[in-house]
Amino acid sequence: MTPWLAARNLLAVRLDNAGDVVMLGPALRAVKEASPAARVTLLATPGGAAAAALLPWVDDVLVWSPLWQQLNPPPFDPGRERELIDLLAVRGFDAALIFTSFSQTPHVPAYVCYLAGIPLRAGESKEFGGATLTTELRGAPDDLHQVERNLRLVESVGFPAVDRRLAVAITEEARRNVPDLLRRAGLPPDRPFVLLHPGASARARRYPAARAGTAARDLIDRGWPVLVTGVERETATVAEVVAAAPGAGTLVGGTTLPEYAALVARAALVVCGNTLPMHLADAVGTPVLALYAGTDLEAQWRPRVTSSRLLRRPTPCHPCYRFDCPIGLPCLDIPAAEVVAEAETLLATGAGRALGADVPTSASP
Repeated sequence: MTPWLAARNLLAVRLDNAGDVVMLGPALRAVKEASPAARVTLLATPGGAAAAALLPWVDDVLVWSPLWQQLNPPPFDPGRERELIDLLAVRGFDAALIFTSFSQTPHVPAYVCYLAGIPLRAGESKEFGGATLTTELRGAPDDLHQVERNLRLVESVGFPAVDRRLAVAITEEARRNVPDLLRRAGLPPDRPFVLLHPGASARARRYPAARAGTAARDLIDRGWPVLVTGVERETATVAEVVAAAPGAGTLVGGTTLPEYAALVARAALVVCGNTLPMHLADAVGTPVLALYAGTDLEAQWRPRVTSSRLLRRPTPCHPCYRFDCPIGLPCLDIPAAEVVAEAETLLATGAGRALGADVPTSASP
C-alpha cells in the first residue's frame, strides 16, 4: 500500500471560489472510494467553504482567507499567517492534496503545510519550489479541464477515479423548499422555468445587464417563466435586468447553496456566465447556455456532460485572464435575440426534462 492510501487524516486544499470547490467533487470521490476510512478535511476560503455542503466526500471544513489569494493587500500582519500554520498543526494531518488552477502555485500552501508538520504534500507546479512538495506533478497542459486537473493529482498518488463526472448532493429538505422559493420569487411552483444568473465574481465575465433583461423579457413573451438570481452584492445588477423584464421573478440571496442547487436542478435551462451556476447545471444535468467571456479558455471550465451551448465573440485578446475589461467587453457583444434563439434551441432539445423527466441530481459517498 502506498503511503497516500495508508493516510487516514487527509487535508484537501482549494482556496478559491465556490465553483472551484464544486469541481473538486470527482477528485474527492476518488479519494473516498479508494480510502473509505480516511477523513477528508477541506481547507477553503469563506466563499468556497459554502460549497462543501454539496460534497458528501468532505468530512470537515476549515475556513481561511489566505494572503496569497487576496487581490487587495491586507494590513501587514505576519502573526495572522502563523495562525494558519498553528490551525493545521493541531489537526495532525497525514497528507495534503493541494489543488490549484493552471495559474496558481502550490508551493506557498505546500510550505505552510510543511511548517504545520504534514509529511505528504502533493501538487501540480510549473515553477521550482524545492522540497515544499513531496509529490510534484509537471506538464499539465494549460487547456486541461479543471476537473481533469484535479483528478490527475489524486490519480498520481494512487487514488483511481471510477467516475469522472461532476456530482453534488442535494438534501431532500432543500428540494422540498423549492416550491416556496419559487412562490416567494413570484413564479408558479409547478411550471418549468428558465434560471437567469447575470452576475459573476469578475466584472469582465458579466454579460451586460440591459441585454440580459431584454433576453429575459423575450423569453417571458414566449411563455417561459424566468427566475433572475444573484447574491446580495449583485442586487443592482438584478434590478437592472428586471427593469427590462418586469414579469421576471427574482431571488437575491436568501437561499442556502443546497437550495440554490435544487433550483438549478428544477430549472428547464440555466443562462449564466462562466460562474457557479454553470458548474451546478453540469453536475445536476440541467441544460446550460453560457455567455462565456473571453477571460478564460473554454476547455478549462466548460460543461462536459449536460447539454450546453457557449456563446462568445472571437477577440484577439482571448484569453486575457483579467478581472476587469478595459475595452468594453467585445467578447460578450452578443445580441439578446441571439441569446433567446440559442435558449429556445436548448429548451426544445430538453423538452422532456422541462416537463418533469427524472434527472439524477444527487451523489452518495
